[in-house]
Amino acid sequence: MTREDLLLSRLERYAASDMAPMHMPGHKRRTDLEGIREFPNPYEIDITEIEGFDNLHHPEGILKDSMEWASSVYGSDWTRYLVNGSSCGILSAIGAMGGGEMLLARNCHKSAYHGVILNHRDIRYVYPQFIETLGINGGISANDVDKLLLNHPEISSVLLTSPTYDGIVSDVHAIAEAVHRHGAVLIVDEAHGAHFSFCHSKGKERSAANSVIRGEFPESALCCGADIVIQSLHKTLPSLTQTALIHVRGSRVDVQRLEYYLQIFQSSSPSYVLMSSIESCIFEMWKHGEQHMKAFAERIRALRERLTKLQNLRLIGRELIGRCSVYEVDLSKIVISCRGCAAATDKRQNLSGETLSRWLRSQYHIEMEMCGADYVVAITTFLDRQENLDRLADALLEIDGQLVRLNDRKEDGWRYPEPEIVRHMADAISDPWEEILLNDCLGRISTEFVYLYPPGIPILAPGERITEGIFHVIEQYRDMGLPLQGMSDRASKRIRVVREEGRGVSGAAPVG
Repeated sequence: MTREDLLLSRLERYAASDMAPMHMPGHKRRTDLEGIREFPNPYEIDITEIEGFDNLHHPEGILKDSMEWASSVYGSDWTRYLVNGSSCGILSAIGAMGGGEMLLARNCHKSAYHGVILNHRDIRYVYPQFIETLGINGGISANDVDKLLLNHPEISSVLLTSPTYDGIVSDVHAIAEAVHRHGAVLIVDEAHGAHFSFCHSKGKERSAANSVIRGEFPESALCCGADIVIQSLHKTLPSLTQTALIHVRGSRVDVQRLEYYLQIFQSSSPSYVLMSSIESCIFEMWKHGEQHMKAFAERIRALRERLTKLQNLRLIGRELIGRCSVYEVDLSKIVISCRGCAAATDKRQNLSGETLSRWLRSQYHIEMEMCGADYVVAITTFLDRQENLDRLADALLEIDGQLVRLNDRKEDGWRYPEPEIVRHMADAISDPWEEILLNDCLGRISTEFVYLYPPGIPILAPGERITEGIFHVIEQYRDMGLPLQGMSDRASKRIRVVREEGRGVSGAAPVG
């Protein structure tokens, strides 16, 4: 390996390029913001738990004071810093729920499934509706949650994601009312909504913003009745990657039990650099958050106004509210659907999200956050340079002019095929397995996950039977070149399934 091959050298070359970062982290590599400009060389402040600097796993001094201050900023009753990302907050929240079944939104992040496996939790699924005309998931219905809790009183906790990776917000107010009416606890993965808290008043004297920026950004789940809320600061705010927060509001959560699980899932050597980044980010938003978000809202309005000129591509916005259980939409997520589009030079081939993302990268030097089968997503934050927002609009409008729209619109409400759960996930991953061709997998029980990453939402989970519908979704995504992960075979041509007596074995059982 040469110095030029080092990761650091590659990062430096990327930082020096003209690539527009329409992806996280939210600081967008800007160093001119006061809190970032004054941040010292990380090697100079990288320490361990020495005298006078407290201990994240047993806070009694400056970290205790810092997190209590953060709690007052957010209007929570209890807040803790997370240096292992939102994932460790989700894992800890699931562990802290104790007994009873969990109701899990099927479009939750893979870390929620990992929490189910590690805690051997019994779960039931609630499904978002699917917006077929755009190729994205809608929201979670409060009525669906209410019915499931009514029919299954053994459910003691509910976990959902709002906003989604695509900026879709469910009616957390109504869901929280239903959950609490049945005596359960509501956990909301708000990883993509850390900026919401600085757009609305929290109802406490020292809140981050004393007036509401109405009509621009949704309310945080913390203000809507959720009991536990997990937020990734690094996704949409000026904080280093891997920094997040977990909040508790109300008395339904045993915070001592939650803190115990945080000690399990957080590093025993938490980074003071990352904790400093968390605190500096909150301090910046506490001082100037309302100002930042108001100016950002105006820039997003202008960007979206330009994109109303799209004729073939579709910009997802507030027209979705009221459809498919969509309660609100985060307009800072620029979600562009290419469903039903084709290049004018080849009307036989539907344009995929992967192709659109590749065009933006190779021809316009714009790196998007993610692509799905039929859409791409740009994460914008108040630190995006105006020239990059303009470049994104110019590129999309230019590409749009080279496309034609095909007549293949479908009705909303279709859902991905619902899985048949045969084995508990925790049992299935330990079962003896054999690896078979994907083409031969119908009817077999998977021992591994299959998901697109990002966003990390399982198409198939361990213990689920591989139906024809699920097989066709996996096959379609693989053939489109989308980032399928979870399978041991990185070519996505073979899958590990529970070994069955009387069948030939093409893979050895894992040790233990």
